Amino acid sequence: MGRIGTGVVEISDSSYEISFTYRGVRCRERYKAKPSKANTRKLIQWRAGLLDDIEKGVFDYAAAFPNSKNLARFADQPGDILTVEKYFDTWLTRKKVEVKASTYVGYYGIVNRLVIPKFGKVALSDLKRAAIRDWLATIDSASKRPVTNKRLSNIQSCIRSALADALDDEIIDANPLAGYTYSRIERPVEGQPDDDVDPFTPDEQAAILTKMRPTERALVQVFLWTGLRTSEATALNWSDIDFIGGFIRVRRAITREAKGVAELPKTTAGRRDVKMLDPARTALLEQKALTFMAELDGPVFVNPTTRQRYSGSTQIWRVWQTALKHAGVRYRRPYQTRHTYASMMLSAGEHPMWVAKQMGHADWTMIARVYGRWMPSADTSAGSKAVEMFSGTSLSKRAKNGR
Repeated sequence: MGRIGTGVVEISDSSYEISFTYRGVRCRERYKAKPSKANTRKLIQWRAGLLDDIEKGVFDYAAAFPNSKNLARFADQPGDILTVEKYFDTWLTRKKVEVKASTYVGYYGIVNRLVIPKFGKVALSDLKRAAIRDWLATIDSASKRPVTNKRLSNIQSCIRSALADALDDEIIDANPLAGYTYSRIERPVEGQPDDDVDPFTPDEQAAILTKMRPTERALVQVFLWTGLRTSEATALNWSDIDFIGGFIRVRRAITREAKGVAELPKTTAGRRDVKMLDPARTALLEQKALTFMAELDGPVFVNPTTRQRYSGSTQIWRVWQTALKHAGVRYRRPYQTRHTYASMMLSAGEHPMWVAKQMGHADWTMIARVYGRWMPSADTSAGSKAVEMFSGTSLSKRAKNGR
């Protein structure tokens, strides 16, 4: 059926061989089709179009023969033939030994539950910003609840990091997410406050603490008066507590994803010394009587039931939920103790930069953005010093004269 000279030859009862020259290389590719006179004519015509595309310089080898072993030979760069699925799988394997366990768990979920199901079969070089943006705009449909901008940012951060590595490795020639972040206008959800900051009042704090066992009470009181994250407090050992110097050394964190393994905090600013205010000191002295001698340099806080270090926030959440219920206090998650600390410090007039450092932030821009509404109440005479210093006596005299 196929004839030598036409470039189309029957090689089995289910396929043909197509021969042609591309970039000076003689190529032979299989084409699955049952040999027949009609199929032979069609393939001869198809091959003629292929040769015309080669002549014009518009031939796409991967489109014509997606499973060809020659793709690697003719690809302009590896990303032209490497799929998103294959690259991201390899990238995850490498990241497992390069990043913290909690970070890896986050990456793993984003890659395997979101990126690969959507873009897995796409060539890495063909993964463009517009496609990612359009996907992010409709990602809610695959989720049981609305996706927040924070979640969108985390998804993009993972993809951006992977593509940055691909760019560094010269697999692709550009990172489509470099310098770009997609976000939406977030509208308030009915029944929820305008923001997540919902601190506990002094009366609520007292009510909660009275409904907790001593070892639980000490933990919550330390939360309220240090601003520590749950992951940071559960990682504390007694060697981190300096009663003489009056500070708590924060150097480790135990996240839910890390499954009980202490890791470094996320940022350099997170590794800090937190001033031990009197209510925190009182709580730690009470706790010292309970766990200090249990083991050499052992954990400060332990699960009252197991007498072992808390393995993550889930165990604390259960205790916390019960305490709020018994205290008759409206439920808020344990992280609100951190917000409570910040709001108390700022309302009392403490400097925002000091508060930022205590909480593990590199600067106070986040403090001003999140807790700004507590800052004006720190000093009812705020602004008067500037008026007194810079307005001059003449301004005051004119005001008195009604001019």
